[in-house]
Amino acid sequence: MKIKILPDNLANQIAAGEVVERPASVIKELVENSIDAGASRVQIDVELGGRRLMRVSDDGSGMNRDDAVMSFERHATSKISTLEDLAAIGTLGFRGEALASIASVAKVELITKIEESDAATLVSVEGGRLVDVKDAARATGTTIAVRDLFYNTPARRKFMRSEATENYHLTGIVTHYALAHPEIAFTLNNNGREVLRVSPAKDLRERAFQIFGPGLLDSLLPVSGGRDFVAKISGFISAPRERRTTRDAQYFFVNQRFVRDKTIAGGLLEGYRSVLPHGVYPVAFLFVDIPLEEIDVNVHPAKTEIRFRRTDAVKDAIADAIRDALAKGGVVAEQRERSGEMAIAATTSTAETVPPPSQVAMDFPVARTDDAMTRPVVPASDPFVTEPEHAENVTPQPDCTIENFAEDFELAASARTQTLPAVVTESEIRNPQSAIDVDLPPVNSAERFVKSVEVSDVSSHKIRPVAQLHESFIIAVDDEGMLLIDQHVAHERILFDKFRKSETERKIESQNLLLPETIDLTPAQSQAFELIEGDLESLGFGLMRLSGRTVAIKSIPTDLQPSEARNLFAEILDHVELDKRGNAKQTLRDDIAASLACKAAVKINMKLTPEKMQWLIDRLLLTSSPTTCPHGRPVILRLTMKDIERGFHRT
Repeated sequence: MKIKILPDNLANQIAAGEVVERPASVIKELVENSIDAGASRVQIDVELGGRRLMRVSDDGSGMNRDDAVMSFERHATSKISTLEDLAAIGTLGFRGEALASIASVAKVELITKIEESDAATLVSVEGGRLVDVKDAARATGTTIAVRDLFYNTPARRKFMRSEATENYHLTGIVTHYALAHPEIAFTLNNNGREVLRVSPAKDLRERAFQIFGPGLLDSLLPVSGGRDFVAKISGFISAPRERRTTRDAQYFFVNQRFVRDKTIAGGLLEGYRSVLPHGVYPVAFLFVDIPLEEIDVNVHPAKTEIRFRRTDAVKDAIADAIRDALAKGGVVAEQRERSGEMAIAATTSTAETVPPPSQVAMDFPVARTDDAMTRPVVPASDPFVTEPEHAENVTPQPDCTIENFAEDFELAASARTQTLPAVVTESEIRNPQSAIDVDLPPVNSAERFVKSVEVSDVSSHKIRPVAQLHESFIIAVDDEGMLLIDQHVAHERILFDKFRKSETERKIESQNLLLPETIDLTPAQSQAFELIEGDLESLGFGLMRLSGRTVAIKSIPTDLQPSEARNLFAEILDHVELDKRGNAKQTLRDDIAASLACKAAVKINMKLTPEKMQWLIDRLLLTSSPTTCPHGRPVILRLTMKDIERGFHRT
């Protein structure tokens, strides 16, 4: 096989495959060049999601004619000159690949002027070929226009997403750098319409107000911490009440460079440990300032990934800064105070004497009769919306008397005391629970016997609830054995089918809010809202577009708590998969219905009456997929009689 050197144009197109992932990648490179040039104002214009035009204009230092022509050569840069410079990069751009790569797959026009020159220089390049160089008129600064992206590489062009999706990514990039540099004015115009305009701000807080509005700003907590010679952490994080189901509202910067980094994300979540439930994410604007020799920004052509020399130390510094911010905001202290009260209550309860048998019996939930247990209970309305009357009035079984239970309790208590050690230490007197626990034998796990359930396994059986486990799972039985039902995802499946059915048959019922909720959308959320406004209204939201990017929520679906309206609305805009925003309406509505069902469904750690448990089970069996939730998680697990007998070695 003969080895040969690739032509420069082909090499540039290969590099373009790494640097120019999509139109947003082009905007990122051009905006970074403007910032490196010391610009105080940057204007971005895009058309057709960047396919037709991307233009970035700034008032930076500009270039003379020789530098303007040289800038399109491969690996031409003013940012580094020695190997030592590469080990301590303080600018956003440095590789010298961006302009050459972009120009190889597009038609590029550069107009630039330095303050000392009388005229500006215009350079035209098409598909990597220099077309023209001439004088032009322009004030000091640079304008670069990129037209017909991927015009000469149709294979790349067909992989571009819909205009809406590309606009979303473009808006996100500009938002990131507007946050990173509050001292710079940014303007973004999309198809001639202004999407974002921010004037120079004095600090990050003022810039966040300009972009996100006062609603989000009121829930932000300042972050200031870190460790000397490791990393300094600053920015803002959200209080637990302001949360998202995706990480789209998290903005990370290292030395003012926008990055996507697992170390920073991991430190953020570690700081929120025990504060937010699983699957929920905070809003964050985190700035990490770190010595240049401690990071390597040259690990990815697009420069959105970096490598830390001391990863664990940086992660710990971020987590400590987050915990400190939450503590100063009163969040962590409240959590610890509640945990301490619970621990004191638990210690007190175990140290007290055993209550009399009659008192225990009266506190024990009384079982229903066999007739009541087998009678189907399917109320017309959702009991989680309207509380059923007299839910507590249930009939006791004839053979479950207080006297019988008291006798059984005494026998059990007597048997348990026989397992106590003969000599009780002082510590065991103070904590009697430990004296009991040490003698309890190990119990075999039934994990290997528990199985997921198929639809055919539950559709033909009458399922009867028995009890509730940790106020989160329903313990039920049928002819085959025992079932565990996740109450949250069961209700989620019921509501999802209800919302999807209502879309085709009738509009979902709404409840008017006493006072409309106003929410200031981010530029990216505003783009998404324009696409799904009609779908949100069909799902029961009454919405009104106010000035700028502000939206008023006038009514919400009847199944939704008013206190959840603001968060759910933001989560829907963030949660719907970006690449599906341009796909079929059916897929989009499924995503929205799933988000709404998840938010409106009964939560874990919520006590249910026997009637509510039976209602959930009966309605679940009538859904399109009783055994899986809209997100694909299992709803029901089974432990059959054969598995139980096998576990006890009876077979």
